[in-house]
Amino acid sequence: MSHPLETIRHSLSHVMAEAVCKLYPGTKVAIGPAIDDGFYYDFQLPVTVQPEDLPAIEKEMRRIIAANLKFERREISKAEAVALFAAQPFKLELIEGLEDGAITVYSQGEFTDLCRGPHVDTTRDLRPDCFKLRAIAGAYWRGDEKRPMLTRLYAYAFNSKDELNAHLKMLEEAEKRDNRRLGKELGLFSTHEEAGPGLIYWHPKGGRFRVELENWWRDEHYKNGYDLLFTPHIGKAWLWEKSGHLGFYKEGMYAPMEIDEEKYYVKPMNCPFHIMIYNNDGHSYRDLPLRWGELGTVYRYERAGALHGLMRVRGFTQDDAHIICTPEQIEDEIAEVLRFSLSMWKILGFKDIKAYLATRPAGDGAVGAPEMWATALESLRKAVDKEGLPYEMDEGGGAFYGPKIDLKVKDAIGREWQMTTIQFDFNEPERFDMTYVNSDGTKKRPYMVHRALLGSIERFFGVYIEHTAGAFPLWLAPEQVAVIPVGNDFADYAKTVGDQLRRAGLRVRMMLSDDRMNAKIRLAQAQKVPYMLVVGAKERDESTVSPRLRDGRQLESQAVETFIAHAKARVAEKSLEL
Repeated sequence: MSHPLETIRHSLSHVMAEAVCKLYPGTKVAIGPAIDDGFYYDFQLPVTVQPEDLPAIEKEMRRIIAANLKFERREISKAEAVALFAAQPFKLELIEGLEDGAITVYSQGEFTDLCRGPHVDTTRDLRPDCFKLRAIAGAYWRGDEKRPMLTRLYAYAFNSKDELNAHLKMLEEAEKRDNRRLGKELGLFSTHEEAGPGLIYWHPKGGRFRVELENWWRDEHYKNGYDLLFTPHIGKAWLWEKSGHLGFYKEGMYAPMEIDEEKYYVKPMNCPFHIMIYNNDGHSYRDLPLRWGELGTVYRYERAGALHGLMRVRGFTQDDAHIICTPEQIEDEIAEVLRFSLSMWKILGFKDIKAYLATRPAGDGAVGAPEMWATALESLRKAVDKEGLPYEMDEGGGAFYGPKIDLKVKDAIGREWQMTTIQFDFNEPERFDMTYVNSDGTKKRPYMVHRALLGSIERFFGVYIEHTAGAFPLWLAPEQVAVIPVGNDFADYAKTVGDQLRRAGLRVRMMLSDDRMNAKIRLAQAQKVPYMLVVGAKERDESTVSPRLRDGRQLESQAVETFIAHAKARVAEKSLEL
C-alpha cells in the first residue's frame, strides 16, 4: 500500500525519535512534524550531539526500519496520558491543552508518542535509502525565547532515492547561488551586525542594479495608469491605532519614540499615509479608480534568528500600491493588477507561476461581513481564471482585513518563492471613514486593494541573485561591458572605446591594471560581466573590438558602433539573451 509523502515523513520522525532515545538514554522528546522537504524532531538531550553523530543515528533508524515494527494507534484518557508520559515534561505540557477522551498515541517498537497520526502500517513501509539527516539546530520550545532551548534534528525525506538525490543536488546548487555568498563575491551588498542586524547596505554595483530596476518599475507604473507617491517614514501613534496595526501587528513593529511629548512609530506599512492623502480632498465616483504606487521604505521587527541575507530583513522598500475604486470597478481592477504583475514577471524571466487564493481566517479576528469576503474572493478567482493560472485555495490564510491572491514563482533550480500579493482591505476604509460621492449624490465607502508586485526590492534582489546565479540580463547588469587591453600599450585605445560606450549609455568597467589579459578576463567572468571587449593592435588599427561573452563564447571582431547598436538593442528589448 502506498502512503502520502507527508505520512511517510511524519512516520520517519517517530523512527528518528526512537533511534535518538535509544542512543541517548534520558532524552526528553518534544515535537516532530513533517515539513516541505522532510521532517524534524526537537529533543532535550543529555549530551551535545555533533554533525559527526548523525550517521550513527541514521544507522539506528535503518535498523528500526528493517525490524518491520508495526505502528499501533491507541486512544487513551487524559489520566492515562499523564501517567504514560510522566517522564516527558514537554509531552505533559501538550497534554494539558487536550480534552479528555480525544487523546491518541502511536507506538512502534520501544517508542510511544503523543500523536494524531496518521502513520504508515509498519516500518518496512519506509524505504531506508530515501531519507538523510541534514542538520542540527537550536530551537526554543514553542518558539518562545524564554523557554528551554532544544536540539532540533532535521532530515530530508522523499518517495525515492532518485528524488532524494535530485533534492540534494538542488541544495548543492542553491548553496552556490546563495544571495549572501554572491552578494559578497560580486560586491553587491553587505550587512553589519555591529551597526544593526537585518539592515541592508547597498554597494555601488548593487545600487546600480536597484536604480535600473526602480526606473523600470516607475516607467511601467506610469504606463499602466498609476500615480506615484512619497510619504514620511514615521507617524504619530494614533495613525497605527486607527489603522489597527497596533492591535493586530504590534509585535512586528519597532518600539515607539517620543517626540514633542508624543509617541511616533517608524512605519511598518505605507497604507495609512496613502489614506491621509486620499482624505485630504473630497472625491467623486468620476475620480475613481485611483491607482497610487510608492517605493516606500518600511521597518518591521523580525527576530534575530529569522534574519537571512536579503530574504528576511528589518528595513525594506515595498513596491507598494493601493487601488481605491467603487464596488462596480473592483473586478476589472483585480484582473488588471494581476495582468500587470504577470507581465512584469515575464519580462524578468519567470515563467512558472502559481496562484494561492487565501480565504477568511478562522475565529473572530477578521473584519468585514462574510458576504463581502465572498464577493471579493470571487473577484480574485475570476481574475486568476481569466489569466489561466493554476491555483490552490489557502483556507484561512487571508489577512485579518480581507482575502488575497499570492503569486509564487519558481526559480531556475525549481524552488518556489512567494512574491506578488494582491489583498482586499475591508478594515482601513471603515476605520478612516474613506468616502466618495456616488452618482446619486450620496456618500459611499470605496473598496481598497493593497498590492505589491515584486514584494520588496530587497527580497526580490535576493531571489533574483539566486535565480540568475548573479549573471543578470544585460539591461539589469551593474556592469554591462568590460574593456580589456591585451597590454599596457593599448590602454589609450581601451579608454577611447570605453568613452564611446559610456556616451552611448552603456555601463562600462575599464580594466587598465598591470595584470595579465587572461587574469582580467577571468576576473570579468567571475564578476558575471555580460560582455568583455578585448582590444589590441588589430582592433586599434581597424577601430574594432573583439567581444567575448561571460560564458566564454567568442564573437567575431566588429566595429565599435556595431557592438554599441547590438548592446543597446538588447537593453531596449529587455532581452534575457546576450
